[in-house]
Amino acid sequence: MNIDLRMEVGKIKLEWPVIPASGVWPYEEDFWRAERLAGIGAVCTKAISLRPRSGNRGIRIWETPAGVLNSIGLQNVGAKGFAEKYSEQVKGCPVPVIANVVMESAEETAETLSILQDTALIAAAELNISCPNVDGDGMAWGMEPSGAAAAVRAARKAWKGELWVKMTPQSPCPQEVARAIEGEGADAIVAANTWLGMAMDMQSGKPAFDRVVAGLSGPAVFPLALRLVWQVCGAVNIPVIGCGGVTAASDAAAMILAGASAVEVGTAFFRDLNAGAEISRGLEEYVSRYSCSSLKDLKGLARREGA
Repeated sequence: MNIDLRMEVGKIKLEWPVIPASGVWPYEEDFWRAERLAGIGAVCTKAISLRPRSGNRGIRIWETPAGVLNSIGLQNVGAKGFAEKYSEQVKGCPVPVIANVVMESAEETAETLSILQDTALIAAAELNISCPNVDGDGMAWGMEPSGAAAAVRAARKAWKGELWVKMTPQSPCPQEVARAIEGEGADAIVAANTWLGMAMDMQSGKPAFDRVVAGLSGPAVFPLALRLVWQVCGAVNIPVIGCGGVTAASDAAAMILAGASAVEVGTAFFRDLNAGAEISRGLEEYVSRYSCSSLKDLKGLARREGA
């Protein structure tokens, strides 16, 4: 029996609940074809800023026993460069495309969104108010409710389509931040970006990264991400996309049981570009285990009394 794994995030319909997180999916055309996207419900672009960025200097990736530290630094070709180089791929993509947008100043972000608004068939903008890799670009916006609200307000004025907002996990008050995001008109929340960590280069006796800290992802952060998804789902009424350490169907099922409408997957794709298909198909077992008829019935089941 084929189990229905379709989900919805606002107006966006997903055939599968797995989305490659920003920074993961290659831009090479071959990866945007249907056969490469098995088990993937949407594709999230790498970060897009108004102007091109070369990224951070020095070491950018550092493996840990249960994850990866990254300090890429939002390297990208800029909004106009994205529109010129990748608009045909966006148009031809068989699944919805989510444009990850760096929250810079209100004016710069509005200009970025205006450029992307003219790029056909972008299903949603994912406003990154959380990136820990670049000083001042994101972290300050998402740490407190007032900053998050100001960021979403500016983006909402400039963007007419679906607006997702990617939270920082470092906020001391995630429920309040989530409610502020919802209150300014966001259509969905992604919970969340990477956790701040660091590594020491034991050969030099110095921090491994030029910026000292970097973003930790992978299995190590999954229990933290699941806790955050539970908190945010309990605080807002808009859809929540779980993100952080999802490497198996059981992880995705746990986030959906907690209330998530979909999951974003990062580190698992570095290991295996077929991870989306493996995770999505593995969810069928959990739908059956909990006597549900579809994945939608599994959503939030852990929160329901008597379930």
